[in-house]
Amino acid sequence: MEKIRLQKFFSDNGIMSRRACEAALAAGDIAVNGVTAKVGDKVDPSRDTVTYQGKRVQAQHHKQYTYIMLNKPRGYITSMSDPQGRRCVTDLLEGLNARVYPIGRLDRVSEGLLLLTDDGKLTNRLTHPKHSIPKIYRVKVDGHPTEEQITKLSSPMVIDGYEIQPVDVKVSPEEEDTVLHMSLYEGRNRQIRKMCDAAGITIRRLSRVAIGQLKLNGLSVGKWRHLEPEEVEYLYRSTKD
Repeated sequence: MEKIRLQKFFSDNGIMSRRACEAALAAGDIAVNGVTAKVGDKVDPSRDTVTYQGKRVQAQHHKQYTYIMLNKPRGYITSMSDPQGRRCVTDLLEGLNARVYPIGRLDRVSEGLLLLTDDGKLTNRLTHPKHSIPKIYRVKVDGHPTEEQITKLSSPMVIDGYEIQPVDVKVSPEEEDTVLHMSLYEGRNRQIRKMCDAAGITIRRLSRVAIGQLKLNGLSVGKWRHLEPEEVEYLYRSTKD
């Protein structure tokens, strides 16, 4: 097995964060094969003995995780189950022999790309506010918003008492209505709908079409597929510490 830095070893095994590991190394609390370790040292988890404050740290065996892309239809809630009996996105995962959980959400009347996995580490990385993979939405709205309304959408705005990050908005006028392409780096509850309400814009249809480089690419509504290894690698690479 390839050697990895001790900070990664402790983080991967859920013992402490990389920063906390650096502090523990500076304090002399970590040893490898009986020798006090220092920042920058690497370890082979399959061969080396690592101790923290005198107690051995066992490397966890990595399970095979499942990563799913779903094209969520309108009318389904992003939940594992619902006491009110509403349809849930997990009802669409017929034939999948794994229990996966949604990463983020799409509200009931929204549709489009939704990721699900049983990899808690990736979920935490994708939902952490410090990471910046854009979520791209296609928003069909009534009529033709004014220049002032579009400017308001892409300007600093407070939603539910929180100042959201700037949103990139591109406009595609159609014959009767308008399509907005909005790129978000946050995923606050019903953010796009609340932004449009604040700007006096009425949404007719809202769908997520991409998460960074991941796109639906013809995946039918209500259908799912496994992510390719390079797609999972992209998500990890784009959210690295």
